[in-house]
Amino acid sequence: MMSAAAGPWFWLGNETLKVSAALFALNRRRLCERLRNNADIPKGAIMLLQGGVQSQRYCTDTDVLFRQESFFHWTFGVTEADCFGAIDVDSGKSILFVPKLPESYAVWMGNGDNSSILHYGHAGAPNDKTLTDGDMCLFDMGGEYYCYSSDITCSFPANGKFTADQSAVYEAVLRASRAVMKAVKPGVAWPDMHRLADRVQLEELKKIGILKGDVDDMIKAHMGAVFMPHGLGHFLGIDVHDVGGYPEGVNRIELPGLKSLRTARDLQERMVLTIEPGIYFIDHVLDQALNDPAQSCFINHEVLRVSGDLVGCV
Repeated sequence: MMSAAAGPWFWLGNETLKVSAALFALNRRRLCERLRNNADIPKGAIMLLQGGVQSQRYCTDTDVLFRQESFFHWTFGVTEADCFGAIDVDSGKSILFVPKLPESYAVWMGNGDNSSILHYGHAGAPNDKTLTDGDMCLFDMGGEYYCYSSDITCSFPANGKFTADQSAVYEAVLRASRAVMKAVKPGVAWPDMHRLADRVQLEELKKIGILKGDVDDMIKAHMGAVFMPHGLGHFLGIDVHDVGGYPEGVNRIELPGLKSLRTARDLQERMVLTIEPGIYFIDHVLDQALNDPAQSCFINHEVLRVSGDLVGCV
């Protein structure tokens, strides 16, 4: 017997059922008992089980929505893909082998500090943090119609009201987005649009007081990549990250920020791209910048600490 309230448990929040991890421990005990009573199973046997395998949708970088293999879930209660489990039949001791999860998922969302994590949350391990008053939320999402994709990232305060710091950072990103939308046209180089977004955001971060010094010098020190460590956007079409980013003759620019661009092409008529600048306060990236004299000289440390804690990401 087991208590229905025994923890830890799987739970999706209020008004949903709590499923105790003790259920799966009981399942493993029952399985081992059955195997020990089977004359064909030798003493000292170790059982190795493979969970479901995550697969990508054809020739894209988009995952097929994963569902765990049923027997593996019955045994271990694990929803993540690409796991293995081993059980010592005699003792009942079990070991779960979990892979390092990739950084990109089908749906991404975060709130509070989690919103500063690029592509936070996915189908197997969703964002289950409770929203609190004052949190900033970031939703990176999209819909699909007749196999054509869309993609939108939006940030908003959970309580419906920006703080002064949140509003300032939000407006900085908005100005960068509007500047790129005004400048983008056939014939421009996409890396130049990324550089434009970097410049506008650095100018705005200086106005806010998070940064200090000459913006041209900041650009030379790659300060833009400290706050926007991803590319400006990507092709959008039948796939959410559509093909054609680096055809023959187009080389990736191996510089911070720019190296993350999904294309370095000159834009042409009928191309569809997302424009997704952002300002992220990512602890380990900021720590690297603060420990680098070439970058830390531009940072107002105390203002950064306060703003980063209050905003997370926009």
